[in-house]
Amino acid sequence: MGAQWKAKGKELAANARGQLFGKLAKDIMIAARSGADPASNSRLRLVVEQARKVSMPKETLERAIKKGAGLTGETVHFEHVIYEGFAPHRVPLMVECLTDNVNRTASEMRVLFRKGQLGAAGSVAWDFAHVGMIEAEPAAAGADPELAAIEAGAQDFEPGEEDGVTLFLTDPTDLDLVSRALPAQGFTVLSAKLGYKAKNPIDPASLSAGDLHEVEAFLAAVDGNDDVQNVFAGLAG
Repeated sequence: MGAQWKAKGKELAANARGQLFGKLAKDIMIAARSGADPASNSRLRLVVEQARKVSMPKETLERAIKKGAGLTGETVHFEHVIYEGFAPHRVPLMVECLTDNVNRTASEMRVLFRKGQLGAAGSVAWDFAHVGMIEAEPAAAGADPELAAIEAGAQDFEPGEEDGVTLFLTDPTDLDLVSRALPAQGFTVLSAKLGYKAKNPIDPASLSAGDLHEVEAFLAAVDGNDDVQNVFAGLAG
């Protein structure tokens, strides 16, 4: 959770899959601004690989690429906005948005944060590190994540909550380089993106069951907003 909050079973539900595809389509459109060919556009290549791994329909993927690259005649304009603040019980979080209407998104964030606290720019960011985040799973038995991290040039690694999935952390500028190097170390890359990792995450065990439920409900509500791309919460584990 300290890396990126995810609702339990979120990607398995049909409505959540639709939401996931919508967020990936935005990422694809933004990346395709620098070129429609994934072979020569590393950012696009990474998000296209991620989209394929979650079975995004081919037509949806190709339409997003063409739209982002300006090949359909449509104008795509999304602004990248970061909101900082606290969930209930002072859990810090960074909320990453892509929006075509900043005023609308700001208004919706103010409403969503009524049960928490919306902070000014820099009020929470100091307690997060901006890093590359690569989720990968062993492609063969015996793959060693520690050795893979060293050989591929990652800064650190963490065992994931899901079986066999490891989170490799990189310097932001090394994200693509490490992603390309991990397969040779026996790992299949599932996703790769820039994100925020809490420096001093709160142990969920320090919260009561009721308090933790409040935090989870708050994070789910924020993540469910159409303009929100990622929610990075300061929770350990």
